[in-house]
Amino acid sequence: MNKGFLGIVIGLVVLSFAGFALAGGGIVIKGSTTVLPIVQKAAEDFMKIHPDANISVSGGGSGNGIKALIDGTTDIATASRFIKGKELKLAREKGVYPVPHRVALDCVVPVVHPINPLGNISLDQLKDIYTGKVKNWSQLGGANKPVVVISRDTSSGTYEVWHKKVLKKQKVTPKALLQASNGAVAQAVAKNKYAIGYIGIGYVNKAVKPLKVNNVTASAGTALSGIYPVSRPLFVFTNGWPKGAVMSFINFLVSPTGQKIVEQEGYVPLY
Repeated sequence: MNKGFLGIVIGLVVLSFAGFALAGGGIVIKGSTTVLPIVQKAAEDFMKIHPDANISVSGGGSGNGIKALIDGTTDIATASRFIKGKELKLAREKGVYPVPHRVALDCVVPVVHPINPLGNISLDQLKDIYTGKVKNWSQLGGANKPVVVISRDTSSGTYEVWHKKVLKKQKVTPKALLQASNGAVAQAVAKNKYAIGYIGIGYVNKAVKPLKVNNVTASAGTALSGIYPVSRPLFVFTNGWPKGAVMSFINFLVSPTGQKIVEQEGYVPLY
C-alpha cells in the first residue's frame, strides 16, 4: 500500500475517533449505586473534554442496569457483580449480547456506628448476624442490645456479592431493614448505635466505622492481592463491542486519567 495513502487513512481514523461528538455523543448509563460515583465524576470530566457529548447517569442497582441494557433503554449498564446466567439467557433471546468491561476493584465493607467497640469480625460471625443466628451484641462481646441488621435489596449487586461470599447463599434474616443504595445503608448505620450494614469502600466515611474482616483491613492493597475476603471487580456492560462515543467513554474510564478518578472516589484502580 502507498505510504502516503496509508498515512491519510490513519489520520482519518484518528480524527474520527477524537471527534466522535460530531456524529452524536449521547450516552445513557444506568445501574449500580456502587459504580455511580465513579461514572458520575468520569462523565463530568469527559464532557469537559468533549463539550458536544451528553451523558446521562443514574443508579437503581446492578440488576436494574442489566435489565435496562437488555430492554434497550441504556447504552451502558454499570454493575458491581457479573451478569447472571438467567440474565444472559434473556439477553440472547432478545438479540442482546452483553460484553463486560472491568473498570475498577472494590471491597464490600461491614460498618457499624462509631461508638461500637467492635473492630474486627469474622466471616462466620457476619453470616450468623445476617442469617439471624446472632441477635444481640452481647453475643459478640458488646452491649446487651439487639443487633439492627441493615442490608441491601435483591436488585443490588452488592447484595449479590454479600449473599454469595458472606451468607453462603443462605437467606438473610426477615428482620433485616432493606435499603436501596450504599448511601442509604451508610446513613442508616450512622443514625443507629446498634446497627450493622455493608457498603462499597468508596462510601466509607467518618459517620460510620469500618470493621476488619478476618483481621484484614479493606484497602487497595488487600483488594488487589485478593487477601480481603469480600473484594470484587466492578463492571460496565455494553450490547456487543462498543463503538463511537460509548467506546471513547469506556476507554476514558480505563485510561490513567479515568483510573485516577476511581482512586479519588475511594475505590481501587485496576493498575
